[in-house]
Amino acid sequence: MRFAALLAAVLVPLTAQEIKMPPGLDKLAAKAEESVDITLDSSMLRMAARFLSDKDADEALARKAISGLRSITVHSFQFANDGQYDPADVAAIRSQLQAPPWSRMLGVKSRSTGEDVDIYFKVDAGGQLGGIFLLCAAPRELTLVSLVGTIDPEHLADLGGQFHIPALDFDYHRFRGAK
Repeated sequence: MRFAALLAAVLVPLTAQEIKMPPGLDKLAAKAEESVDITLDSSMLRMAARFLSDKDADEALARKAISGLRSITVHSFQFANDGQYDPADVAAIRSQLQAPPWSRMLGVKSRSTGEDVDIYFKVDAGGQLGGIFLLCAAPRELTLVSLVGTIDPEHLADLGGQFHIPALDFDYHRFRGAK
């Protein structure tokens, strides 16, 4: 009995780590001047990888980068006016990105522009990068990007510009101190 309770205590957090989007996000597309909604599960990612050419260097790198992913989800909304989304929805998302397993790796907040950007990493029990969540909230824009699956940090920047994921200006080797 004690073993079963301990096992349940360990396994429940592992299954409850997917980020749940607040219901209010479904209604944002109607308010937005432009919206992007992409959901790719593992079977869709495998199919999409077939369309990425090995002859194009950027596409070949993106193909390798998505090989360990189970899903990519992108929700992006641009509005004509400020205040078109509920800040409580953004707070509800942030409340799910808590340690463990999530760690906030980057946070940028600008008082002058009202932009608020956070990047969270999810590290699995084996120390592997198992998820990334990007949240970008600005007065006239809201963008949420979720990558779930095994992700090689060296190939992370290769996903930028693919599947509506913002391009990342990131040199992994320079970051690690390599030449």
